Amino acid sequence: MDLLGLLPPFVVAVLLISASPGPAMILIFRQAALRGWRAAVPTVLGLEAGLYVWALAAGAGLTALVAASEVAFVVLRMVGAVFLVYLGVKAWRTAWRSRTRPEAAPADAEEPITPPASRGGWWAAFGEGTVVMLANPKAAFFMIAFYPQFVPASRPLFATTALLAAVQVLIETVFYLSLAAVVGRTGAWFRRPRIRRRVDAVSGGVLVALGLRLATTTR
Repeated sequence: MDLLGLLPPFVVAVLLISASPGPAMILIFRQAALRGWRAAVPTVLGLEAGLYVWALAAGAGLTALVAASEVAFVVLRMVGAVFLVYLGVKAWRTAWRSRTRPEAAPADAEEPITPPASRGGWWAAFGEGTVVMLANPKAAFFMIAFYPQFVPASRPLFATTALLAAVQVLIETVFYLSLAAVVGRTGAWFRRPRIRRRVDAVSGGVLVALGLRLATTTR
């Protein structure tokens, strides 16, 4: 089948993958809920940058080496697990510190949106997203299993994979930013002091749980 004929099932598969829960969804939801739509933008772009790097590595055959190397698999798994746990503990600390702050406004009042104002804050959020994606060995296995299904035998592997990855990045960026926009519009409720603490606590717990699960992942 030609590449154009394979695009519709590819798009459907990407949408289903994008909607599945995981670290990416948690990071985006937390940023948009607590800091607004603009704060989620660098996180989304960082995640997609990491995804595209993995896709290019898959097209070049490098992900097969990662999947075959026990050392590379363990290193990536532990780096990803530690980073997810770090992000979770960081969210817990934010929730704990906010308990000691006096609530100047009523519990149902809207807190101001506080997106990363500085260039350093933007790049920190971008870096978090990139590291979460790159330090996940499951991404290597996914690329190995997913992309070859949509690359016709008559097409060059690397160029076609790069093209399909660009389509996936575009779809996921639109999907995640749309999700962030919806969550951001209802963010007044999430930014109530008590709700904000609960979002930090719950999202931190989920990230820690995902990190522990990744640490115990086997091939």
